[in-house]
Amino acid sequence: MSSHRNRIPEAAILGLCLLIGLTVLGYPVSHSLTQLKLMERSVEVKGLSEREVAADIAIWPITFSEPGNDLVQLYQTIQEKNDLVVKFLQSNGFSADEITISAPAVVDKQAREYGDAGANSRFRYTATSTITVYSKKVDAVRQTMIKLVELGKQGIAIAGEGYNTQFLYTGLNQIKPAMIEEATRNAREAANKFAKDSESTLGKIRRANQGQFSIDNRDSSTPHIKKVRVVSTVEYYLSD
Repeated sequence: MSSHRNRIPEAAILGLCLLIGLTVLGYPVSHSLTQLKLMERSVEVKGLSEREVAADIAIWPITFSEPGNDLVQLYQTIQEKNDLVVKFLQSNGFSADEITISAPAVVDKQAREYGDAGANSRFRYTATSTITVYSKKVDAVRQTMIKLVELGKQGIAIAGEGYNTQFLYTGLNQIKPAMIEEATRNAREAANKFAKDSESTLGKIRRANQGQFSIDNRDSSTPHIKKVRVVSTVEYYLSD
């Protein structure tokens, strides 16, 4: 019985030592978890960069159609009008390398398998010709488009009068680094403001996403002026 009573204080002392040990060991663990939680505080911001640039390539298709009943004569007429269009373009400063003539597309209305519209038509055939200008002389293309009335005076009815013209910008690689830098700088400014308003300190970048560059027309009336845009998304650590 005496031996049993002597073991009770020993057990109590052992339990107290274990409690103190766990408390001491638990402090660093708790402190680490607190630090980890603090490090997880972050803010995600977006930075925008935009540029207005002039298109540096113009693709201008000039299309016209010609009706007829004599297929041989129709091809001859198309050829003559193609020559007139090419002459018109060359007189406005475009070289042969910038001009492409596509093969004419001919529709035989009587050969269609549906309906009898061709039988009631005045002309059996319709030929469509397209001459395309591919040039870096964007301003020259725009100025020449205004002069298409000269072809009309020669009996060439241009379809669309240039509405299908494409204006492209190919210099993205030259402005991309500066735009990424600007977008990232704008993102950091937004993050700094957030940190200041929340009485926090801005830390290092946790993750960043450059985003995709987009090139669009500035508006429908000026397709030769492009708006280049990129949005960078950046996440920063925050601390007190």
